[in-house]
Amino acid sequence: MMILLAVLFTAVVGLIWAKTKGKAIPTLVIIMLAFMGLCFAGVIAFINKGEDYLAYQALRWQPLQPDKIAQYVSQDKIVFVDITADWCVPCQTNKANVLHREQVVNQLNQPNIILMQGDWTQADTVIEQYMGLQSVAGTPFNKVYSSVYPNGIELPKVLMIKDINYALSLAQPHN
Repeated sequence: MMILLAVLFTAVVGLIWAKTKGKAIPTLVIIMLAFMGLCFAGVIAFINKGEDYLAYQALRWQPLQPDKIAQYVSQDKIVFVDITADWCVPCQTNKANVLHREQVVNQLNQPNIILMQGDWTQADTVIEQYMGLQSVAGTPFNKVYSSVYPNGIELPKVLMIKDINYALSLAQPHN
């Protein structure tokens, strides 16, 4: 990518030099190439200086097991529940904008946090029963349980990073 960017800027400089020597090169062509170069440089800077977009692969999800939540909570663990489905557009949006973001992944990968995920892409009686007990009909659904909040903190349907930060800070056991 850097080579292509260098070639593009070299072409712009070459065209400017040729124009100053009297060649009939339209100014708009030079401006457009320079603009493309700036856009391309912005994309490269974003990719190279951005966060790790594959960080989510380090998340240690286990299948939803509602009967184990209380057991983990009694051990001073925080349980983060995510009910999702492949066909659920808001679920995919929550993943892209929040759950797969490097800073959230770093928070969720703490040793005292248990991640439970219910994938409702296909019918699943465990998820149906859990959601029935939560009085929730559909996805997305996220809840954080801890010894401080044994009944859980339900998160909004449309997640924001601050929602995760806030829920996890509230859920921390007070020792």
